[in-house]
Amino acid sequence: MSNNEKILVVDDLEDMRVLLSGVLKKDGYNVTVTDGGLSAVELFRKELADAVIMDIKMPGIDGIEAMKRMKKIAPTVPIILMTAHGNVSAAVHAVKSGAYDYVTKPFDNEKVLITLKNALSELKLKREVDALRSDVKGKSLLSGLMGSSDEIKEVYDQVNRVAPTDFTVIIYGETGSGKELIARAIHNQSSRTENKIVTIDCGVIPENLLESELFGYEKGAFTGAEKRKEGYVELASGSTLFLDEIGNLSLQMQGKLLRAIEEKKIKRLGGKDDIEINVRIIVAGNEKLGELVKAGSFREDLFHRLNEFTIEIPALRNRRRDIIYISRRFLNEINVELNKNVTGFSTTAIEGLFNYEWPGNVRELKNVIRKAVLLCSDNTAIEANDLAISEPKLKIDLPDTQKEQSIDTKIDNYDDLSLKDIVKKNISKIEKDVITDILKRTGGNKSKAARMLKIDYKTMHYKVKEYGIKV
Repeated sequence: MSNNEKILVVDDLEDMRVLLSGVLKKDGYNVTVTDGGLSAVELFRKELADAVIMDIKMPGIDGIEAMKRMKKIAPTVPIILMTAHGNVSAAVHAVKSGAYDYVTKPFDNEKVLITLKNALSELKLKREVDALRSDVKGKSLLSGLMGSSDEIKEVYDQVNRVAPTDFTVIIYGETGSGKELIARAIHNQSSRTENKIVTIDCGVIPENLLESELFGYEKGAFTGAEKRKEGYVELASGSTLFLDEIGNLSLQMQGKLLRAIEEKKIKRLGGKDDIEINVRIIVAGNEKLGELVKAGSFREDLFHRLNEFTIEIPALRNRRRDIIYISRRFLNEINVELNKNVTGFSTTAIEGLFNYEWPGNVRELKNVIRKAVLLCSDNTAIEANDLAISEPKLKIDLPDTQKEQSIDTKIDNYDDLSLKDIVKKNISKIEKDVITDILKRTGGNKSKAARMLKIDYKTMHYKVKEYGIKV
């Protein structure tokens, strides 16, 4: 052992905290101390310890209750409980309830150090075994679905790191990049995998129905509520709740969600009683929540509550090594689905797949392959002209008064330019003109402009910098 592991010491007596932390620091451990069960659970939630040494008898919540809450956050972290000599029976009961071991006060320094070293050695072994299992299971499953480029391997490593914990996770990625796939991978490698993950797309449920869908309702709560209904949050208790496109929630709903997460309680619409919940939250979006906070459309307190761990999924165009692998996987799946035998891709088709920008990411790729398989004859390969792809067109929801206006695309001086260069120059001019126009209408608000143009904030920021746009 390296003896630089982080140990959390919990005792309401200051003398005991000073004495124990001194013994541990002398042996090379990194020690954090606190004086109560509630503060210990919050410290443990924010930054996991490698082990906990905690008194049983404390005001507020005792050591056994604090241990139970910690075990829900990280089940494998060893917890050693301290008890007075005359209360050994309580400590034995605690061991049966999940504690690693107990020591009696006044404790023997050597006994504490030996017990701690044994606990950490066992934890290290468990982590190595779990890492091997999750690495084989998680990487093989995800790589089978998403590819094996260095960019996506980094995502797999992050999934393996956060999955066994109870951390709240924010997943960022463009539309169609596989955010739900990553959320499911985190859930499947967590301690909650026995229960089904519950997913909600916050962008498709109408605002007036969202509260009843999230929190449920009692019979008679509103017209048409003929019987009690459990909401998604309640259904996810003991499991994982995945909120996709969370940036679409209204500020009012964000406040109610924050309250539910912090209090671990909900109240059904029309109900009077609080219902306790035990839910792990994973959220996703194609816009950075920090930017939405700056734009005033997302609550800062909710953002900080959610922002415990972040995973960014690279766009498909930024991991081109995976494109051909995923295309072949889709081809095999769709051949089975459509009962066909399309044999593969021609060289020109592979070039077309590889060189396309894929604004719709993996979802668009699957649709393109599906249509190509449908149109191709059996025992033939997909050709470039079977692929319904072209230069991506910029789609903009313009106000009605603007829809009939055309954009001037004239470029002076075509001398020495190929057709490809001329088209590229035209597209660049159109992009610059459109982005400049939208930014003028939004008063320079890049987040709002990105939403209007249906692109992520990062792309908007890059384009503004690339074209030197100033509003």
